[in-house]
Amino acid sequence: MAVQNSLRPAGGNAPATFSAYMKQDAVKKYINGVLSDPKAANNFMTSIVTAVNTNPLLTGCANSTIVSGALLGFTLNLSPSPTLGQYYLVPFEDKKRGKVATFQLGYKGFIQLAIRSGQYKKLNVLAIKEGELVKYDPLDEEIEINLIEDFNEREKAETIGYYAMLELVNGFRKSIYWSKERMQAHAKKYSPGYRNDLNKGTAYTFWSKDFDAMAYKTMLRQLISKWGVMSIDLQKAYEGDQAVINQDGSKEYVEDAKEFDYIEPAEGEIKPVANESEETESEEKKTAKKATKKPVEDNPAGDPAAALFAN
Repeated sequence: MAVQNSLRPAGGNAPATFSAYMKQDAVKKYINGVLSDPKAANNFMTSIVTAVNTNPLLTGCANSTIVSGALLGFTLNLSPSPTLGQYYLVPFEDKKRGKVATFQLGYKGFIQLAIRSGQYKKLNVLAIKEGELVKYDPLDEEIEINLIEDFNEREKAETIGYYAMLELVNGFRKSIYWSKERMQAHAKKYSPGYRNDLNKGTAYTFWSKDFDAMAYKTMLRQLISKWGVMSIDLQKAYEGDQAVINQDGSKEYVEDAKEFDYIEPAEGEIKPVANESEETESEEKKTAKKATKKPVEDNPAGDPAAALFAN
C-alpha cells in the first residue's frame, strides 16, 4: 500500500474532527508502523490531539499534513507544547489542496538539538543596549561591551543590535553581530506579514509583537546553520523547517510557495508561529524547493531571554 494513500479515510468520508481521524484503524496502523513502538505511538497520538485541540487555527487543515509534521517533531524528540516553544504546526492556505499544516522549528528547538549533539561548549545570544557597545571588529570577531549592571535599567534601555556566539568542544569559536537596522531590513525583506503590519499599522506578526525574540531566533539560526556542527537531527530539523511534510517524506517549502496565503488570526484566537526565512541557505536546500516565497512568522514562546549554556 502506498504511503500517500495510507491515511485516506475509508469510504471517502472525512471524519468530522481531528480526534475522530486519529481514532481510525488505518491512521493508528500507519503511526505504529512509523514509530515501531506501541507506547511511543500512543504518547504521540495523545500529545498531537491535545496540541490540535488547543490551537483553533489548525482546525480544517489537511489531517495528513498535521500528522506528518508532528511525526517529524516527535522523532526529533521535540515537544509541540507552545509553552516549551520547540516546534509549531502552522496553518497556511494552499490554493490546490486547501488548508495545510507546516512544520516550524522554534529557536528553543535549535538550542535543544545543539545541546543534545554534545558538540557545543557555549551558545549565547543577547540584545545589545544603547551605550553598551564599545567596538566590534568583524575581522577578528572581537567585541567589547560594557553591560549595564542594573537589570531594570538595562531592560528599559533601547536595543541597538544583537550578538550571538558559539564555542565548540574542539575549541572552534564563532561570533556574529547585527545592528538593529540590519535586523529590521532582514525582517522587512523576508516577512511579508511584517511589511503589512508596518504599512497597515497592525501587529499580527511576532516581528511586531516581540521584535527582540524574533531577532534572537534569526541570530541562532544564522550562527548554527552556517558555522555550527549540524548533527543528523539538526539537519533533519533544518531541512523540514518551514515546510509541509508529505507522507512520502518529500517537502514543500512555505517560504518559497506562492500558492500559500498567510492566515491572520481572528480576535481572541491563538496564533501559532513559524520560523523566519533566512537571508542565505545551502544550495542543496534551494535546489530541493519546489514552491515560491511565503510569509512565515515565529513564536518565541514568550521567552526572549538569552540562550546560554556552558560546560
